[in-house]
Amino acid sequence: MMDSLYTEFVEQSRKIADLQYAAAVLEWDKETYMPAKSAEIRSQQIATLSETAHTWLIDPAYENVMQQLLEQKDLSENELDNVKIRLKEVLRLKKKTPAFVRKMSETVSKAYHKWIEARRKNDFSIYAPALEELINLKKEEAEIYGYEEHPYDALLQEYEESASVEMLDKVFADLLPGLSEILEKYKNKNIDTHFLHKKYDAAKQLEWGKYLAEQMGLDKDKTRLDISEHPFTTNFSATDVRITTRIDENDFSNNTWSTIHEGGHALYELGLPIEEYGLPLGTFTSLSIHESQSRFWENCVGKNGAFWYHYLPEAQRFFPEQLSEIKLEVFMQAVNRIEPSLIRTEADEVTYHFHIYIRYLIEKELIAGTISTKDISKIWNEKYKELLGIDVPDDKSGCLQDIHWSIGSLGYFPTYSLGSLYAAQFWDKLKSDNPNIESEISNGNLNTTLQWLRQNIHQYGKKYDSEQLCKKVTDSTLDSTIFLKYLEDKFSK
Repeated sequence: MMDSLYTEFVEQSRKIADLQYAAAVLEWDKETYMPAKSAEIRSQQIATLSETAHTWLIDPAYENVMQQLLEQKDLSENELDNVKIRLKEVLRLKKKTPAFVRKMSETVSKAYHKWIEARRKNDFSIYAPALEELINLKKEEAEIYGYEEHPYDALLQEYEESASVEMLDKVFADLLPGLSEILEKYKNKNIDTHFLHKKYDAAKQLEWGKYLAEQMGLDKDKTRLDISEHPFTTNFSATDVRITTRIDENDFSNNTWSTIHEGGHALYELGLPIEEYGLPLGTFTSLSIHESQSRFWENCVGKNGAFWYHYLPEAQRFFPEQLSEIKLEVFMQAVNRIEPSLIRTEADEVTYHFHIYIRYLIEKELIAGTISTKDISKIWNEKYKELLGIDVPDDKSGCLQDIHWSIGSLGYFPTYSLGSLYAAQFWDKLKSDNPNIESEISNGNLNTTLQWLRQNIHQYGKKYDSEQLCKKVTDSTLDSTIFLKYLEDKFSK
């Protein structure tokens, strides 16, 4: 029988989650179906729910219950984990005063609108003053949270507890030389991709996306797929997960891999233990591990020849005029083409990490105070030329292309690269555990893959941090050489 004090903790935790997920429902609707003139009141509604949830989260009575529970000796291992993890989250949140939270919200709102204007006018200088104000506030936030080595470490903790400047510097130092070699060896500008850019009917593409999602294992009674400007995944519980895709009628790739990518995120949320709803063990490990699940499906599975051995004929059934004459080898060459590009979100598996590294370099130096916002455009352009051989023609396709800085998400970018590395390491372990896995995939059986993820990753929620989970699953912490081997194996075929 559950301890009455622990029951009180669970009930309060779930009430907080109810409010947070109610706000998330309104956010999802805002991005999908909300009428255009509803934005102002909708923002007010979301803010009210979010502020109330925050107030309940930092309520001294809630903290007191957790402190009392830590003194008890009869909690189970999972119950103790839930209390410890949640208390750590609460104590971190409490470090920021309400006045600071309000100031951050106002500054982010100002920076975001200046970013929109700067993108529209293709002029970074319009955005720079507001961004500088936001960067200064993020520096202050780092001091509030505290750190041991580098102020950027404090911001990384928001997204990935296992990460630090020391760790990331080593990861990129180990990774980039190998990526440069692979890029030089396999880049090819002469690969035929024209068939990916024929006219693909939007309604038929949505049908195709729903088919792929169902094939991956998304339960249509627990999920839905809709269209939005920017693909995303949101969840309200392990029995209600929404994904969106973006459809371009002149691009087969956009919807296809957006759906697979977001489907990977959704499968993770669907695999979390429903009995831990509202508690840390019912939530994802970290953004890096979340990203590993989307990258695992998008790249390790969804850009694998074994997958398309089965699903290219299905794609040809959906789109006979566009794809019926395309052979598997030609299709795979187009899908896995390597070529440096300006835009991060359009980058291939190899060059993508140079995009992330450039952003990481700029972010950590901004927070350290060794560069200022006026230096961003110059450094950005120099690094793109140095690392990718690309001349950046303007700010819109350069340092204004991402939303992240304008909404204060400094420390987020590295999780994209970490996610790809974790994905490759999990894929390597899956193949070791199941030597016939690619043969199964080539026959359209994706269930073994999904059940392996359920057993090894999804079921644990936030019980372990990223490095602990990686070690538990693969017998090793993050190892970038596995990712480089994965790329070499893929592109040498």
